[in-house]
Amino acid sequence: MYDFETHLLNTARVGLEPFRATKRMWQRQTGQVPVNVLFYHRVANTLVNPWTISCSGFQAQIEWVVRHFEVVTLDECQRRIARGHNSVPTVAITFDDGYAENMEFAIPFLIERSIPFTYFVTLGNIVSGQPFQHDVAAGQPLEVNTVESIRALANCGVTIGAHTRWHPSLATLDDPAVLHDEVVTATHELSGIIGRPVRHFAFPFGTVAAVSRAGFRMALDAGIQCVCSASNGTNLPGDDSVHLARIHGDPCLARVRNWLANSSRLHKNRRLIDAILQPGSAEQGAHPLACQMPGGNPVSSLSENVGTESGCQSHVH
Repeated sequence: MYDFETHLLNTARVGLEPFRATKRMWQRQTGQVPVNVLFYHRVANTLVNPWTISCSGFQAQIEWVVRHFEVVTLDECQRRIARGHNSVPTVAITFDDGYAENMEFAIPFLIERSIPFTYFVTLGNIVSGQPFQHDVAAGQPLEVNTVESIRALANCGVTIGAHTRWHPSLATLDDPAVLHDEVVTATHELSGIIGRPVRHFAFPFGTVAAVSRAGFRMALDAGIQCVCSASNGTNLPGDDSVHLARIHGDPCLARVRNWLANSSRLHKNRRLIDAILQPGSAEQGAHPLACQMPGGNPVSSLSENVGTESGCQSHVH
C-alpha cells in the first residue's frame, strides 16, 4: 500500500538536507551534537498495537541507527551531556514495561551485535505475571517478562532499569507513601531480584502530564542516577545529565529518521519536562502543558519544527 505520510516525510528530509548538513557541521565544530535516546515497548509480529513495532521494522531501524550514530549506554549519554561537549551523533536504546515477546527477536538481535540497551521493567507485573493494565484495557492482555528472564538479561550484561511497581501516572499519586512504594521500594526490590544496583528509572507514560517532581526527588534521594522521560525530546550538551529525554521508536522509520535528523528542535519538549522536575530550568514563558495534545500531524512534521507538534504521542505509555 502506498504510504503518503512516508512519501511526504522522505521528500521533506531530502529537501531540507542541505540546511541540516550545514547545521550538523556547526554542531560538530562547536561540540553541540544532540544526545538522543530512543525508547521502544514491544517488538513482535502478532497482536500489533500502537506500542508494537514489527521484527523487520525494528531491525531496519536499528541497522539504520548503527550506520549513522554511535550507539552508547545511558551512562555514556550522561557523561557526554555533563561535560558540555559532544561532537559525535549519539543514540542510546531503551525499552519500557517488559514484554515477553522482546526475548524472541529484539533482545537476541541486540545482544548478538553487542549493541547496548537499557531494559526498564514494571516490577509488579514481572513478579505476578499479570498483563499490563493498558493492554487489558485495550482488550489484548499480552504476556510479560518473568523474573527469571530479567535475571538472565542482567547476567548477560543488560542494564535493567526501574519503571515503578504498577505503571501509574506518577502525577496522579497524592499519597506520599504510595509514591514512595512505586518509585523507591519497587526499585530496591528490583535490585534485590537481579542482584545488582538499579541506577536508572523511567517515568510511566513520561509526558509532561505524567511526570512528578516529588517522584523525581524521591528517585534521586534513593540513589537513582538517571531518570528518563518520554516526551519526544532530546538532550543537548550542558543540560542537567540526571534527566534524559527520549524519542519514540515509532514503527514508521521515515518519522524516526526525520526526528533524529533534526533532533535539536526537539529540545523544547525536554525543557517542558525540566520545568516540572526542576522549576526555573526551562525557558521563560514555556507552559508545562503545551505538549499535551495527543496524536501526530504528518504535515506539520515536515517543517523545521519536525517532531515538536507531534511530540507527545497518544500511544506512548
